[in-house]
Amino acid sequence: MYPEILRRPTREVKVGSIGIGGSNPVRVQSMTNTPTWDIDKTLFQIRALVDAGCEIVRVAVPDEKSAEALKTIVKESPVPIIADLHFATSLGKKAIEAGCAGIRINPGTFKNRKNLDELVELCKEKGVCIRIGINAGSLETEVLEKYKVPDYRAMVESALRWVSYIETKFKYYNIKVSLKSSNWWETVRAYEEFSRYSDVPLHLGVTEAGGLIPGTIKNTMAISCLLMEGIGDTIRVSLTADPVEEVYVAYEILKNLGLRTLYPDIVSCPTCGRCEIDLMELYKKVESIVRNLKADVKIAVMGCVVNGPGEAKHADIGITGGKGVGFIFKKGKVVKKVKEEDLLKCFVEELKEFLKQHPERVFDQRSLSLLDEKLV
Repeated sequence: MYPEILRRPTREVKVGSIGIGGSNPVRVQSMTNTPTWDIDKTLFQIRALVDAGCEIVRVAVPDEKSAEALKTIVKESPVPIIADLHFATSLGKKAIEAGCAGIRINPGTFKNRKNLDELVELCKEKGVCIRIGINAGSLETEVLEKYKVPDYRAMVESALRWVSYIETKFKYYNIKVSLKSSNWWETVRAYEEFSRYSDVPLHLGVTEAGGLIPGTIKNTMAISCLLMEGIGDTIRVSLTADPVEEVYVAYEILKNLGLRTLYPDIVSCPTCGRCEIDLMELYKKVESIVRNLKADVKIAVMGCVVNGPGEAKHADIGITGGKGVGFIFKKGKVVKKVKEEDLLKCFVEELKEFLKQHPERVFDQRSLSLLDEKLV
C-alpha cells in the first residue's frame, strides 16, 4: 500500500508534445552536463537520459556556438529540449528559432526589461513554454533588499511578481515555476506558500544539493514532502553525478509514493550472521541485471533460505542462497534449487518467464533483451 495522494489542481501547459500539470502524470526531467556546442556528446547524453526514462531535457546555452548547435540537437533529440538561459536574451531568441520547446529564465540574472519583454513575446508567438526559475542564490536586488536574506518569502514574492507580469502584460499562460534553494526545508516552504496563490504548474527540485548520496537525500526529503501534499508537476533530482542517476532517483521517489512505476522494485535484507552467501555482491549483480528493465515487478534478494522466502513473500520473484546452492522463489514459495554458479542465469530465465506471463507489466519490450546481455 502507498499513501493516498490527492494532487493539487493546476492548469495544463505544454512543453512541445509533453503535457505538464492538469491530469498529466508527474514528469521526470534532467539536464545535460556536456558542452552544448559539442553536438555528438550532448546528443549521446540526451539519448542515455531518454533510455533511462527522462521525458524532457534541459541544456545550457551560455554562448553563441551553443545556441547554433541547438538547431541540430533539437532536430535529432527524441524528447523536447529546454534552453537554460542567463543574462543574454539574444541567445534565448536563437534557441527559440532553433526549435526549443521551452526556455528557463532566472529573472534575477536579466537586467534589461525591454529585451526580456521581446523574448516573452517571441515565446508567445511560437508557443514556447517559459519556466520562471527562481533560485535563492540569485534573487533580484530589490527583493533581497526587502527581505535581507534569500528565504522562502523572498523566492515566493519574486515568483508571484513574474507570473503576474507575464500573465497581465502579455496574456500568456504557458508558464511553469520553480523555487529552488540549497536548503531543502526552505525549498519546501517556498513551494507550499506559492501554491496558496497560483495554479501554475510547479517544477520541483533542490539546487546545489551535492553528490549522489547527500544530493539524493536532500532531494528526496524535499520532493517527497511536497508530492505527498499533492504539490508538484515535474521533478528534477539535481546531483553532482552522471545525469542518468538523476532519472533513476526520480523514478525511485515516484515509485515509493505510488505515483509512477517504471523500474522493478528490489527489496533485500540487510544480512546477518545466518547469511552463507555474499549477499552484497549478489544484490549488486541483480541490480545491474535489471537496472534498465522497464517493468512493474517486485524482486527480492535475500540472505538465507530459512527466512528469505517467508520475509519476502510479497515479492513476485526472489533469489536467495546457502552454502554452494541457490534458490528461486515466487510469492514466498521455493520453485527451484540450483548450484550457486547457476543462480543468476536461472533467476533471469525465471524472471523472463514471469514477465512473459504478465505482458501488461512490461512497459518497454526492448528492455527485456538487455537481461541476457548483462549475463555475458
